[in-house]
Amino acid sequence: MKCPVQKQCGACTMITTSYPETLHKKRKKIMRLYPDKKVEMVLGMEDPFHYRHKVYASFRRTKDGHLIAGLYEEGTHRIVPTSDCLIQNETANAIIRDFTEIADGMKLTAYHEDTGFGILRHLYVRVSRSDGSVLLVIVIGSRELPGSKKLVSKLLQIHPEIKTIIVNQNHRKTSMVLGDREKVIYGPGYIFDEISGIRFRISCHSFFQVNPVQTEVLYRTALDLAQLKSSDEVVDLCCGIGTITLLAAETVKHVTGVEVVPQAIKDAKENAKQNGIKNASFICDDIAHYLYKNEINPDVVIADPPRSGLGKTVSEALGRSEVKKIVYVSCNPETQKTDCEILSRYGYEIKRIIPVDMFCFTDHVECVVLMSRQNT
Repeated sequence: MKCPVQKQCGACTMITTSYPETLHKKRKKIMRLYPDKKVEMVLGMEDPFHYRHKVYASFRRTKDGHLIAGLYEEGTHRIVPTSDCLIQNETANAIIRDFTEIADGMKLTAYHEDTGFGILRHLYVRVSRSDGSVLLVIVIGSRELPGSKKLVSKLLQIHPEIKTIIVNQNHRKTSMVLGDREKVIYGPGYIFDEISGIRFRISCHSFFQVNPVQTEVLYRTALDLAQLKSSDEVVDLCCGIGTITLLAAETVKHVTGVEVVPQAIKDAKENAKQNGIKNASFICDDIAHYLYKNEINPDVVIADPPRSGLGKTVSEALGRSEVKKIVYVSCNPETQKTDCEILSRYGYEIKRIIPVDMFCFTDHVECVVLMSRQNT
């Protein structure tokens, strides 16, 4: 397959490279970080195209007055139309195309970052792998979305798979896509997806991996490395909406999920309830604060932090604990390595390193590291 905007977009830096070769390069990247450790083969995809089920697009008007939507050109804030993107879910691509055409016909303006004027800022599309339902978030830079009822009606005629639509207001000069204020204008405000038979509710601000096929591979790899037993007490740090937490609950005595985002904890508790899981509990707290105020002593800690990693404070707090095993899942191997180096000073040793290709044809690679305490 050939991407028509590869040179302008720049998001998929390896889109012209054979897929097996991209996996080889990603493994080499991890091997350079851990030259004295064995790095296992990257777990890749059978079909590495159209895997992104979470898609963002931004808007602008062309010189001839037409509304276009797409991604920012590499290193700039110029919009490149990407409605035929080779890594984005095809339903999401179609919704972006049709939404843009309808909005263009309604003469809705594009938000201008410099002036702060205009209406349409971003479109966020989330497609459920399990049932094909769609969550759509229209991010605006104005107070209202003119003609919202007409817009929704026209869009639903073409895409009945859209089950909920949210209008989100973002007036700030920021690179963050979503603002703080939002209103559900159609549907319940969330959709559902599944991982290994467990159903998860996904709302506007929920963190849920972009690649659902590899999400199962990633989480099962993490849980396999943990070698969980029915007597185990487990803590899941940065648990989000409870994905790994609830998967672990199937095996262990009890698992506690900790997350700083209130909406994510709300979703996690609802997910546990919906799935009838009673041996999982959730705490809304800053991770560092939670670790320092509680003398935790679980059998296993699982951590899946954001790109910034666990950080020095959290890593040191974990190092001072009595945790026997740590399974560290990361989308940023560089910060993961830094945290692992801190943990190694407290007697933890890396036992296995398994990369997982969550972001095919890009430079990014997910990595799962198993660490065990060697001394106290």
